[in-house]
Amino acid sequence: MATIGLDRLYYSKITEGANGDETYAAPVSLAKAMQADLSIELAEATLYADDGPSEVVKEFKSGTLSLGIDDIGKTTAEDLTGAQIDDNGVVIAASEDGGDPVAIGFRAKKSNGKYRYFWLYRVKFGIPATNLATKGDSITFSTPTIEGTVLRRNKLDQNGKHPWKAEATEGDADIPASVITGWYTQVYEPTFTGGNA
Repeated sequence: MATIGLDRLYYSKITEGANGDETYAAPVSLAKAMQADLSIELAEATLYADDGPSEVVKEFKSGTLSLGIDDIGKTTAEDLTGAQIDDNGVVIAASEDGGDPVAIGFRAKKSNGKYRYFWLYRVKFGIPATNLATKGDSITFSTPTIEGTVLRRNKLDQNGKHPWKAEATEGDADIPASVITGWYTQVYEPTFTGGNA
C-alpha cells in the first residue's frame, strides 16, 4: 500500500562489545523528517549448469539512506558525523572526522491511516549537505540533507544471520500491539521461536 507521510525520526547510539556485537542506547529524536530515500545494493551470483541458469543467489551488500530534515542540532551533528563542539559551543567539523554508526528509526503513514515502522540497525553518516540561497521575491526554505551508508549489523540473530533492517506494519494481525507501542523505547531486537526463519 502507498505511503503518504513520514515522521518520528529517531537515532540510537551503538556501543560495540569486544566481539563487535552491538548494544543500542535509548533512542532519541534526530530531527523533523521531510524525506527518506533508501536504496539497497545486492551482491548477486548466478550458477550456470546444463546450458542455463541453475541457481541465483542475492544477498544484501549495503545501502544508502538519504534523509531530508528540517535542521540538525549540535548534539545530533556530533553523534552522527563525529564533529566536535568547542568550548564556545561552535560545531567544528574536521577532515579527519568520521561518525560512529547509529541505528535509525522512523515511520511512514500509509493511505489507510496505519503506519509502517522501520529500524535500520547500522548506518554510518557523513557530513550533511547544506543548500543556501539568497532571499528573493518568494520564500524558499533551505534544509540540510544527511546521507549515510546502511550496513548489516555484526550481532547474529537467533538464526545465525546478520539483520540490517526491521519493519513492522501497524494493525498487522501477526504483530503484537506491544511491539508497535514500544517501537521508540528501544531498538527492536528480532525474536525467533525455535530458531527457524
